[in-house]
Formats: sequence, C-alpha cells, structure tokens
Amino acid sequence: MLDVRRLRILQHLAAYGTVAATADALHLTAPAVSQHLAALQKEAGTPVVEKHGRTLRLTAAGELLVAHTEVILAELAAAESGLAAMKGGRRGTVRISAFASAARTLVPPLFERLTGTGTGTAPDNGTGAARDLSLRLSVQEPDEALDELHKRSTDLALVHSYTVLPRSVPAAWEQTVLMEEPVLLALHPDRAGREGLTAGQPADLSRLAHLPWLTPGPETSCYEMIQRACGAAGFVPDIRASSSDFSVLTALAAADGGAVLVPRMALPDHTAPLSLHPLVRPVSRTVFTVSRAGTGKHPDLRAVLDLLHETAAALDDRTAGRLDRPR
Repeated sequence: MLDVRRLRILQHLAAYGTVAATADALHLTAPAVSQHLAALQKEAGTPVVEKHGRTLRLTAAGELLVAHTEVILAELAAAESGLAAMKGGRRGTVRISAFASAARTLVPPLFERLTGTGTGTAPDNGTGAARDLSLRLSVQEPDEALDELHKRSTDLALVHSYTVLPRSVPAAWEQTVLMEEPVLLALHPDRAGREGLTAGQPADLSRLAHLPWLTPGPETSCYEMIQRACGAAGFVPDIRASSSDFSVLTALAAADGGAVLVPRMALPDHTAPLSLHPLVRPVSRTVFTVSRAGTGKHPDLRAVLDLLHETAAALDDRTAGRLDRPR
C-alpha cells in the first residue's frame, strides 16, 4: 500500500528539485525526507529516485507516481473544498500571486471589499465573503506565479497571456478568464501628430520602425510581446529605455522619449497627456486566474474569485473609453 504522505513528499521533490528545498517546504528535516523516499521505494518495489551528481532525480517510475499523485491530491482538495462548503464557514487565508498591473488594479479592491473599508460592511454577494477571510499577496511575473502554484506556496495565480505569446498551463489546473484587453501604442501627442495619427486612430507598426522604443525589462513576458509584435511588423525595435514599471515607460512617452506598447490595464490612472492607439494588427492580453485542480470550489477561494470577476468587470467598463479621448 502506497502512503499518500510519502507520495506528497515525492511530488514536492519533483516541484522543488532538491531534498533540502523539499524539506524546507514541508517543514521537515532533510534526513526525514530521505527516509520517507527510501520507504516509498520499498512500498513501490522499484526505485523512484536516482542520484544525478549531487542531486536526486525521478526515475520513470517516480514520474509515473508523481503524475498519479497530482490526481490524488486534486481529489483530496476537491473533498476538502466540498466539506468546507457544507460547513459554510470562511475563516481562512487565500494566498495570491499576481503580476504587477493586476496587483495594482485588481487586488486592492479585494482588500477593501473583504474588510468593508469605505462601505461600512463586508459584502456577501452570495458568496458569504466575510471580514475574517484574509489575503496574502506576492507580486510575481506569470511564470513565477505558476511555479509558486506548482510548489503549493500560493493558492491562486493571477496571470496573463498575449495573442502573440500564448501561455501554457497544465490541463488539470482550473482556469478562469477575468478580462481581455487591447495592447495600445502610447505616444506624445505631438509625435503622434508628426506620424499622421490622431488620438484613437489605429496605428500601423510597420510605419513606425524608425521611432525610439521604450520597453519593459527582458526578464518579462511583456518585453517578449513587444519584440514579437514589432518583429511581425518587420523590424527590431531600437530600445532607448527599459523599465519593468509601465508608469515609468508611459511617463517617458509623455515626455516624448519614445513609443511604448502597453496593455490597457497597465496605463497609470494619472499621467501627462498621451495619444493612445489600437494596432492595425491587433494584439490583446487575456487576464486569467489559475488554481490547482480541486481547489476552485473551496468557499474561501470561490469568494475571492467572485470578487475578482466583479472587480475586473468594473475596471473593464471604466477603462474601455480611454481611446475615446486624449489623455
């Protein structure tokens, strides 16, 4: 009989990569992890790990067990979610990993709604969201957020993908689309005028290859999005400034420092005037949540997801008109 606790240790080893990191994640000692792995190998009747230099790696049998363990843990999570829903209580903590612009625009209203700040009461909305449901936020790029989810060190990953840069997510994980938004070209109004563009007019990137460009850092997927969008238009952007903070990039664009492609949600609420343009060859960004299989119906997580949907819908309505007027 295979021990589920030992299978869970093996799954963590697959996610974290080393015995030491697995031990830290599970609050065990490294020798205890090694002992459990040795016992699991006896139960399985075949090696599940093997030495690879100074580290361990999974054998084919170990990979098979990890694949089945993911299913087992998903079923256990679903059972726990069902029991929690039957009890009706919400007194836990939901850990969220979100990319920066979502952390700035979508997450703060959750804190306000769950604490009742500014409204006098914490809302129910049919979800039973209560004051004693707390949030923990870490700001992560989408790849890092998904890695945290795989390691079970976060409960909900708030991530994005672009039409020119799809993102792969394990099929068994639960995904919910929150919103889709356009990627916009932002220019100083005078520069837009020199390029023959009026505010809100679609821009053809292939006619703007000569411009200086402002981009996020190369460690971000937004940087890769810009590279691909410009590449599809037939040029490599001449990058004059790089910052992973879109408020910096838009401020530079407002100072006529260059052109920037920016997802609509990443536009700061208050900037100097900018001329904003959709693209002739549209690029859009899908914002979505990802949770581990079996956890989406847990009442705590369900309450957060429902509030995120409301917040995203309100934000979409509020920002949809930004192209109708110069900033």
